[in-house]
Amino acid sequence: MPRFAANLTMMFQEHAFMDRFAAAAATGFRAVEYLFPYDSDMSQIARSLQDNHLTQALFNLPPGAWQSGERGLAALPGRQTEFRQSVTTALRYAAATGVGRLHMMSGIAHREDADACASYRESLAYFCDRAGQAGLDVLIEPINPRDMPGYFLNDFNYAADLIADLGYANLKLQFDIYHRQIIHGDVLNGLKTLMPIIGHVQIAAVPQRHEPGTGELDDFRILSALDELGYTGFVGCEYRPAAGTADGLGWLSAFDEA
Repeated sequence: MPRFAANLTMMFQEHAFMDRFAAAAATGFRAVEYLFPYDSDMSQIARSLQDNHLTQALFNLPPGAWQSGERGLAALPGRQTEFRQSVTTALRYAAATGVGRLHMMSGIAHREDADACASYRESLAYFCDRAGQAGLDVLIEPINPRDMPGYFLNDFNYAADLIADLGYANLKLQFDIYHRQIIHGDVLNGLKTLMPIIGHVQIAAVPQRHEPGTGELDDFRILSALDELGYTGFVGCEYRPAAGTADGLGWLSAFDEA
């Protein structure tokens, strides 16, 4: 049985962010993730995790000017100083929350741009070194170009080759089933092939990004395959509830029965 983590950015939006921890725990979740914690006090987040007996599964580095369309700094030439400051900030929140893995967004850039590629590799190496000193894993996630046009890291094969080339033991792949299906398809074979480097899995139904079991894939077969492949990490529920979050959680019991 996978260990599910509620994504508090997308789920439980009926509540203010800091109230979503209790809401997730009340519906049976034992772990949470979200995009960014930086608008909230890290000590308050830590207390919410502790009070609700929740594990922090994942969050992202600061992305730059999100409201202005930035989606990460790593592949942006000339932003190295700001990127390194973002690493320091993320590591402070990681220490407070006890999270074991952090996702580094690449940013909007072209992979044909040699400067962008060099910046991305340099940023990734720097982050792996800093995270390794703190005992943390670094995750990189290919994101589909339909949801995030122009995103630098939009190919699972490129990500896998980069992980192999850089050779950091703490550098892992974030395998989002929703993004995988849109980019490449072949989800089950992708999981089987890439399992040795997968550090985190996320799921949402394709194409509407709603609850598992409501789209074109057999999400329950895919989730069962994770057990068969020996995956023991978290599965982040990074989906947009079609209606109320709690009302849409019937898929969890349906998975138990599948």
